[in-house]
Amino acid sequence: MQEISDKSSSAIREIFGTDKILIGMIHCPAFPGAPRYRSAAMSEIYDVCMRDAEALVEGGMHGLIIENHGDIPFSKPEAIGHETAAFMSVVTDRIARAVGIPLGINVLANAPLPAFAIAMAGSAKFIRVNQWANAYVANEGFMEGRAAEAMRYRSLLRAEHIKVFADSHVKHGSHAIVADRSIEELTRDLAFFDADVVIATGQRTGNAATLEEIEEIGSATHLPLLVGSGVTKDNVVEILKRTNGVIVASSLKHGGVWWNPVDIERVRALRAAAAPVLEA
Repeated sequence: MQEISDKSSSAIREIFGTDKILIGMIHCPAFPGAPRYRSAAMSEIYDVCMRDAEALVEGGMHGLIIENHGDIPFSKPEAIGHETAAFMSVVTDRIARAVGIPLGINVLANAPLPAFAIAMAGSAKFIRVNQWANAYVANEGFMEGRAAEAMRYRSLLRAEHIKVFADSHVKHGSHAIVADRSIEELTRDLAFFDADVVIATGQRTGNAATLEEIEEIGSATHLPLLVGSGVTKDNVVEILKRTNGVIVASSLKHGGVWWNPVDIERVRALRAAAAPVLEA
């Protein structure tokens, strides 16, 4: 495979100290300013996030991603209020002080600039970006890649140590606008625009990427590959055999739905199922 970027392939080992990882999700409740916010005290919101973080860490996750998933319906990047970054920075700082494992930030929808600011404020190690290069039609409408402005903003913050985890063929949208280009080419564009890690996803939250798509994306990049949707204790081994790790959310919640609290027994079961590959 011809490399089109001089980006090192060591971001996962650099951040986590190992080559195979499990990352859990903190789905923050709705923040003030979001339609689903119901006047809860901020202390209650922070406590919900902290309890999920503690359960994920105790259950054996290597890292966590903090995400404003409660802010449905998500705004486009230019319409996200400053309050979102403020509240997420407090959440991130509190979790960072408590857990001692690497943290990442994802600001929905597709907002790497506030994600970099939150990561810098809260000592997170990476951000996740759903559309880094090219464009697609998302639930929120037309969504463009934000790599150019995001990397310039990262330089402004002197935050080059904060890595970029970027989705390939991202879920919750249509890729008809780039349908004349293969998944392999779309994946290669992530490296070309200086992403550090590639993420394969399914079609919706909780849906798994197929093994065929994982292999197709993996064969197109020299960067580390994660799977970011639909991972369970039943498929984690086969996915880990093909990737550097997984990002797990819904299957670790009570009832297997994203809006419920983390179920520590589900976390332990996933970690136990993954152990043969993690410890190989």
